[in-house]
Amino acid sequence: MPVVHITDRAVLRYLERAHGLDVTAVRRHLAGRLENGARLGAVGVTIDNVKFVLQRDAENVSAVTALFPQWPART
Repeated sequence: MPVVHITDRAVLRYLERAHGLDVTAVRRHLAGRLENGARLGAVGVTIDNVKFVLQRDAENVSAVTALFPQWPART
C-alpha cells in the first residue's frame, strides 16, 4: 500500500475550507504580534510558546517558519 504524504499547504487549505479557518485573520493577528520584534531587528519572536523566525529583505520582514521555542532561530 502506498504511503500518502499530506503537505502543509493541503492541511491548511483543508482547515480553511472544511472547518472555516480564517487564514487572513490569523495572518493579521500574527503580524500584529510580531511587529514590535520586527521593528527592533529580532531574528526570532516567541508567541504562545512558538518561535517565529523572521527574515528581512530590503523592504519587508517575513515570518518564514515557526519552531519549538528551544530551537535556535539561526544556526
